[in-house]
Amino acid sequence: MKRIIIFIFLGLLVTSCGSRRKAKQRKSTPKVVVTKPSKKTPVINSTLDYISYFKESAVNEMRLYDIPASITLAQGILESGSGKGRLARDANNHFGIKCHEWTGPRVYHDDDKDQECFRKYKDPSQSFRDHSKFLANRKRYAGLFKLKKDDYKGWAKGLRKAGYATDPKYPQKLISLIERYELYKFDTKTKNRRTNKRSTTNTIRHTVRKGDTLYSLSKLYNTTVDSIKQQNNLRSTELSIGQQLKISSN
Repeated sequence: MKRIIIFIFLGLLVTSCGSRRKAKQRKSTPKVVVTKPSKKTPVINSTLDYISYFKESAVNEMRLYDIPASITLAQGILESGSGKGRLARDANNHFGIKCHEWTGPRVYHDDDKDQECFRKYKDPSQSFRDHSKFLANRKRYAGLFKLKKDDYKGWAKGLRKAGYATDPKYPQKLISLIERYELYKFDTKTKNRRTNKRSTTNTIRHTVRKGDTLYSLSKLYNTTVDSIKQQNNLRSTELSIGQQLKISSN
């Protein structure tokens, strides 16, 4: 009888230990988390997709900084591999802009040298804006802004001459992309934009562009500097690119 009781006790003990081990195994099993892609992330399968998605950004930058949209798009396509390159995917850097004096986030990537420092952005739109500022705020590119807006060939050659790229075929590559995909058609999106803003209404809204001053705007809209300052509560004559101004023309 005692032997039977002992066997029963040992059986229950073994069963209990096995159950505990299974419970521990279940608890230690890692949970698989499926992350949904961001809604902001564009689905880009081709160069045409890239153009469709970023053409408005390029045109908007042209309005603010006078850089031909065709050049911006062609550089983006070439530098980012139509959005599929590592810098574009991991750093939202569509123009291959290196760190230089950059103090923000960065990534390292093999280019002319091993593991060079490149700028990292939260969103592609920041890359497009930084590209515009990069060209507009450096003296070596100043000559480009004297070219006509539809002179994409002059811009392509000027970028290489100013040192934007080391590839001697860089201008030809940009020109080829512009002509193959007819990107030059986006350069006419803002033609006569300033003239069209002077409508029959007395008050218009003007977006400050590179080179604008209160004096030049007063002449453009047939008003005075003081009038513009009063309408917009300006304490100084300093303007920033992209700033919105209300202007009443006489």
